[in-house]
Order: sequence, then structure tokens, then C-alpha cells
Amino acid sequence: MGDLRRIAVLTLCISMLTPLLFSQRIPIDKYDEYFQKYSKRYFGPAFDWRIFKAQGYAESNLDPEAKSWVGAKGLMQLMPATYADIQLKNPELGEISDPRWNIAAGIYYNRQLWKRWDEKDRQEERMHFVFASYNAGLQTIKRAQQIAEQESLDVHSWLSIETIAPNVPRWRHEETVGYVRKIDKNHEILRTVRQKKR
Repeated sequence: MGDLRRIAVLTLCISMLTPLLFSQRIPIDKYDEYFQKYSKRYFGPAFDWRIFKAQGYAESNLDPEAKSWVGAKGLMQLMPATYADIQLKNPELGEISDPRWNIAAGIYYNRQLWKRWDEKDRQEERMHFVFASYNAGLQTIKRAQQIAEQESLDVHSWLSIETIAPNVPRWRHEETVGYVRKIDKNHEILRTVRQKKR
């Protein structure tokens, strides 16, 4: 009964959130080719590219003109200095404002963060740490892990990090926790929409 109730609640949430997620006038498959191409390049062909599109929705609602109050730019909301560093290693990348290159750079940056997290972690947990690092910075999340360890919590569980988040100094944890949850919700919607299209 519990599983049926969870499925019913998830279905209701998806039906309510889908119009909000896709309320802009961007076709649902817009930019898919770039998310697919660069996910395959940096994470391999078996990796679900929709997780990065879900991140793009969380970052900018897929708006290539988006600019944050701290100066992050483009669809994947990269800081210009970060983008410049990525360009040095990937000279084929063009302007930060070009959706193709912004997506490529965002996924490349995710890959660099992916390498910094424990290979023994389950993929879903590892992605939570990657996205949290993308949002708050790697060192902030490492500090959170240290506090989780002091509290005798599982440092490889994102739920542990959420639990101790208010105790981590110099971290706007509500933003990061909300960001990771939003990506999860977006990803679930994108997967459900694709299944309905089949």
C-alpha cells in the first residue's frame, strides 16, 4: 500500500509540476542534441543525459540569456572566470553566451567535480555531491562532510549532509539543498515525459 501511495503522490506532483517546468516557450526537446552529445563525451554513452538538462532547468530555466546577481552567465550559469579556465582545457569552446558551448562547459565542469567524489558511492548519491559542489563550491561540501563525520553520520549519504547543513558555517545551505532537490524533481519529470512520448 505504501508503494502505491508513493506512486500516486509522485504522479500527482509530476502532473502539477510539468506545466510549471515547461511553462516557457522553449520546445521540450530544445538543446537535447547538446545535452546528449556532451554527456556522452564527458560521462560516456550509458549515462542519462537528462540529469544535466534537469540541471539546466534548475540553473536558468534553459534561458541562454540568464545572468545571476553574482555574474554567472548562460544556460548552465557559469562564472566567466570558471568558463575561461574550462576554455583553456577545451579551446574549441566558443562564447559563453552560446547555448552549445555553455552546455558543453557545464557538463565538463560536472565531470571535473565527479572525479573529486568517492568512486564507491552509488551514482545517484555521487551526483548529489557533484551538483551541490557546482552550486556551493567543492570545499563547502567537503566541510559539510567533515561535520557529518564528527556527528557520526554517513559522509557518503546526501541525506546526512542535508541533516547537518545548518551547522556548516559560511554556507547558504537552503539554496544548495533546494537546488539538488529541484534537479531531482526536474529529472523525474523529464524521464516521465520521455516515457509518455514513446
